[in-house]
Amino acid sequence: MNTLNRIKRSVANRSDDVLLRSEFDQFGSAAQVGRALRELVLDGTLVRLGLGVYAKAKPSVLTGKPIPVRPLEVLAPEALNKLGVTVMASRLTEAYNAGRSTQVPAGIVFNVGRRRIARKLGFNGKAIQYEHA
Repeated sequence: MNTLNRIKRSVANRSDDVLLRSEFDQFGSAAQVGRALRELVLDGTLVRLGLGVYAKAKPSVLTGKPIPVRPLEVLAPEALNKLGVTVMASRLTEAYNAGRSTQVPAGIVFNVGRRRIARKLGFNGKAIQYEHA
């Protein structure tokens, strides 16, 4: 069985929606895994959220193009947790949830504490931002 089929079967059997490239290292060389992941993105099984970060995909009801199976607001914290980053709600989200503000927070912002993060995650022009507390 070739690398593409092994990775495709592994993706189908996983319950989590976010996948890291490093999770597929045992299936072949770096070049083979890269080609297989690129092929899965082209055929619509996966979408790329960032460098080495992929999400399971489904066809869009409106356009038919592949989109992530869950919103970016849900997938981004899952991806950051897999990368070892502790994610908390932003200050504005905390204020809204506690009832101290009636303004709904715009955009996708996550509090990452004192940690510096340069990783860009996003899909279709919608990117997440980081807040430091």
